[in-house]
Amino acid sequence: MGKKEKRDQRYREPVKETDPVVEDSKYGKPLAYDKNFKGPIKDRSCTDIICCLLFLIFIVGLVVVAYFAFQYGDPRLLVYPVNSNNEICGYGKQLGKPYLLFFDLVACGRMGVGVFVKGCPTPQICISACPTENKVLIPGVDAKADFKYCKDGVDATTSSKTENALLSDEDCARYWFASKPLINRCVPSFLIDVLEKGADMATAAANATASDASGNSYDSSMIGNSLDVYGTFLKAKEYGEKIIEDVWTAWWMILIGLFLAMVFALVWIIIMRWIAGFMVWFTIIAFLGLFGFSTAWTLYQYYELKDTSDSFHIQFSVIQMTMSKPKLFLAFGIISGVILVIALLILLILCSRIRIAISLIKEGSRAVGTMMFTLICPIFPFALQIVVVGFWLTVAVFLASTGRNQSFDFNNNSSEYRYPNGSYNYENIQKATSAFFGKACDNTSLSSSEFCTFLKNQEENFVIYSQIFNLFMMFWLVNFVVALGQMTLAGAFASYYWAFEKPRDIPAFPILSSLWRCFRYHLGSLAFGSLIIAIVQMIRVLLEYVDAKLKGKENPVAKFFIKCLKCCFWCLEKFLKFLNKNAYILIAAHGKNFCTSAKNAFMLIMRNIVRVVVIDKVTDFLLFISKLVVVAFAAATSYFFFDGRIDFLSSFTPSLNFYVVPIVLVTLGSYVIASCFFSVYEMAVDTLFLCFLEDLERNDGSPEKPYYMSKDLRKILGKKNVMAPSEKKEF
Repeated sequence: MGKKEKRDQRYREPVKETDPVVEDSKYGKPLAYDKNFKGPIKDRSCTDIICCLLFLIFIVGLVVVAYFAFQYGDPRLLVYPVNSNNEICGYGKQLGKPYLLFFDLVACGRMGVGVFVKGCPTPQICISACPTENKVLIPGVDAKADFKYCKDGVDATTSSKTENALLSDEDCARYWFASKPLINRCVPSFLIDVLEKGADMATAAANATASDASGNSYDSSMIGNSLDVYGTFLKAKEYGEKIIEDVWTAWWMILIGLFLAMVFALVWIIIMRWIAGFMVWFTIIAFLGLFGFSTAWTLYQYYELKDTSDSFHIQFSVIQMTMSKPKLFLAFGIISGVILVIALLILLILCSRIRIAISLIKEGSRAVGTMMFTLICPIFPFALQIVVVGFWLTVAVFLASTGRNQSFDFNNNSSEYRYPNGSYNYENIQKATSAFFGKACDNTSLSSSEFCTFLKNQEENFVIYSQIFNLFMMFWLVNFVVALGQMTLAGAFASYYWAFEKPRDIPAFPILSSLWRCFRYHLGSLAFGSLIIAIVQMIRVLLEYVDAKLKGKENPVAKFFIKCLKCCFWCLEKFLKFLNKNAYILIAAHGKNFCTSAKNAFMLIMRNIVRVVVIDKVTDFLLFISKLVVVAFAAATSYFFFDGRIDFLSSFTPSLNFYVVPIVLVTLGSYVIASCFFSVYEMAVDTLFLCFLEDLERNDGSPEKPYYMSKDLRKILGKKNVMAPSEKKEF
């Protein structure tokens, strides 16, 4: 063989892999070389069409539920109070009586904050105007004409009951305070004075008198203490108004702070290619140094104290413990030493894989820097998620108010709902429109009828099922939007990785091309993956509901199983989200259906499980540090500005009630911004990593099957692309 032939053979000889390639295993065969695969496949077909049709059908169902809610619901009815007969003040039979009066407000206040959750157990009536005077009725002294506030249907002046019976049976209010309306509830005027004038509750209630239904008098201290809970509510209302005022005053400054956080996050992502390695290795060295110092110091302390009898005396409630200092230091020394040895062994074993993870993170930074428009992508899914959640909340509120419409008048003698013999035609009733649900009961003559009860049950069932369906669709749509964003980014970053000469070979408009492929071919796959997550989330909601119902019940076995199920389904949701994301990456690259892509992704991950774990944990760590840096920058900057500590900007510092309000808003907003930006970065790393694993299995570095990975990765793995002689001369 001549020198030329030997040289050509050497050029074409692929470099041997350092890791053995398993030709066949329980996790499938390694991917075979495909000469036609040069990145995301353009010639593809629609996937998971049945799921797409099912998704559209459920969307139509949501539209129907929303139409019913918007047509027959009125959220204002949820704001208006309800009397003891569950009638809305200001509506229906209570028209012209918009305010609610409590018969025994002191008894309500003695329940504490529970009154806002469970409601007040004393009678409540709707009235046309709140009382303007303090009054305590005394039987035998006050005439029946003074009994101003009685239940509906009770007329004290014509009632056969005595004054004492009217009060003891709680047919009429025994006392009332001069009041002012607050959210259509009559609240004692002195409570509002406490809020507005800063008066003391005990002083304000000193002149107030009241007694319970049995005639037992409340002293002023009891009145003040009982009504203090309402004062707390009023103070919370005042604080809320001041917070809104602060936000309104500093809104443009808050927006500037969020913009600076966005710019800082962008700059941080760009410089990650240079500092990622330093951050990871510095943390590892610091960790080893910390436990090395801990081991040495605790063992030294043990050596110094081993011949002494020093001890620690520890007391927890009724438990008392005495521990020997030398033994305690020896225990900590052994624990620290074991952790140090384990960490060193892991570092020695995984050193090369940590380097691969760092290199992929740097490559992710380069990919984001090359396609800067990817940083804008999370804005649209985030906005869509807000729209979906807002729509769900709106429909839920309207649905909750559908059963409270008080303006329906119904004729139960209609032949449409009765047979000739007078019995009810339930078949026609069930076919009746939902407009009738629950509204027939406005007519007093129907309040105890069989028909009214049936309609009430139908309404309650319909509203409950609609609320469940609405919640399920919220989960499905939110997960669908997340999946759409992930697949769009995956397609763009896959185009970047499989470009042999970067950035020359990257296709034009990679983001728009990937988004088009998602809408054109893979809506069904997106619906399929998001449906699985939504079902698991609904099961978790059901378990939370059951767990809440079991609170206070003596059934430890049931509680134990519920806790176990909650933990299992939480883990299942995390795993499915991880698997779905990797399935979307392969769908974006290869155009196959969801199940096939999920299976291929799982097999590919399991064949490289150690690398997956390392890259996942290293990426999580870097993203956590990065989010922490961005949020800390935004919080510190906003603190120094709103506290007036930046001298050259002090003239712009606003006068606020609570300067912490804009600081908190900027901090929370910067966290959301950082999460959006770094979700792009995380998707870039995950996509490049799966492409890297495919590259290792498909190619071998020969001229026919060159590696697409970066030179840094090839150097870490001890691999290189061997060029043909003609290419070498041109190079």
